Amino acid sequence: MAIQSSGTVQELQQGNTFTQARVQSYVKTVTTPVVLQPAIDALGLKVTADQLAKHVKASTDVNTVLINISVSDTSPVQAAATAQSVANSLIKAIDLLEKPKTGGTSPVSLSIITPAEAPSEPSAPNTKLNLLLGLALGLVLGIGAAVLRTNLDFRIRGEADLRKITDAPVLGGIAFHADAVRKPLLTQSGPQSPRAESYRQLRTNLQFANVAGQAKTVLITSSLPGEGKSTTATNLAIALSQAGQTVCLIDADLRRPMVHDYLGLDRNAGLTTALVGAADVNDLIQPWGEDDLFVLTSGQIPPNPSELLGSEEMKHLITRLEHAFDTVIVDAPPLLPVTDAAVLSQHVGGVVIVIGSQKIKHHDLRKSLDALKMVDAKLLGVVLNRVPIKGPDSYAYSYYGGEYASASSDSKAGPSTSSGIQGSNDAGALDALDYVMKPDDIRQARSFPRARLDK
Repeated sequence: MAIQSSGTVQELQQGNTFTQARVQSYVKTVTTPVVLQPAIDALGLKVTADQLAKHVKASTDVNTVLINISVSDTSPVQAAATAQSVANSLIKAIDLLEKPKTGGTSPVSLSIITPAEAPSEPSAPNTKLNLLLGLALGLVLGIGAAVLRTNLDFRIRGEADLRKITDAPVLGGIAFHADAVRKPLLTQSGPQSPRAESYRQLRTNLQFANVAGQAKTVLITSSLPGEGKSTTATNLAIALSQAGQTVCLIDADLRRPMVHDYLGLDRNAGLTTALVGAADVNDLIQPWGEDDLFVLTSGQIPPNPSELLGSEEMKHLITRLEHAFDTVIVDAPPLLPVTDAAVLSQHVGGVVIVIGSQKIKHHDLRKSLDALKMVDAKLLGVVLNRVPIKGPDSYAYSYYGGEYASASSDSKAGPSTSSGIQGSNDAGALDALDYVMKPDDIRQARSFPRARLDK
């Protein structure tokens, strides 16, 4: 842009100041229909002046009279042609606008000093910049989501979360396996599998938790349904019997009994049958497997489970079984929905709570622990169920492995037991048995289960 004048130096300086002031107006004129419509008509574009204005930009450098025009388009050739046409249209529009009304030539002269060229690279999008921004944004969002999840997720995922609530001993962690739903029993897993080793470790740790030997009857419960208490009780009983113990497994979940389904036994006659006096417990206990494992199924589901489990008959039945077996495992209902487990815990030597990983929340476990504390139940420890084998929430199921695990599972030689809960075999056991059993059933406590199998 230049002033058409040939005057003195002072006049030229004034003209330069004038053009710098006018150029700002010319920049805004670029995106007006006065300039754009002729360019549209010249190129035959199928857009309106307002639509084209969104793709046209004009600017000027400070203290200069140069006007830069840029056009964005999906085609680089089309963008260059449009920019060139807009520039030509601007020259004509300014010449017309600045021409004196009295006639004569325009005092301002615009000319193109750099023709428009098609760009070799696209101006947008900026792939590298977008990748960097996306990476940074994704990193920030990921960290924020992880922090938010940690602060808002109150589920118990592993031992670290458990330690925030209780200092009760962790007796074991049962490794999660996808086939556990179809094959829940210990005998259905490989002898050296993580799941099998989990129950062997639980068996051993339970022995140390009951080092005084006062808890011959252990109640297995949970806070909520679905945490795996019945599976844990059943497999613990199997593991104890594999170690040489004589074990009686009682299904005391009189609301949703599951033990008979796992072991393939009949539950029509069982615990409730004995408690109402319809049959003697000697005729209701069913042997299972090749080891000394005997099962007392639930029997018919009664209308008053809590009253039956808290009755003197139940207490008398447990005492009777304690004299006949090394260990009695009781599968009880969950603590929070009903009071059955809390009532029954007063008749047993100890309680073990099964905690389903990723299922139970902190406040639910606190309520369960408070419920046991209110009835002065002896908490032997907790079992983490469904824990992953690997990852931050995993639980080490064995400090050794391979040959050690195999040797542990095969150690059954000799009459004495090497793991599990130790049972008494003193002279007083025969006297107690004489008191609670019928005369024709009197025999030594240790030989009672095997004798029932041979009968």
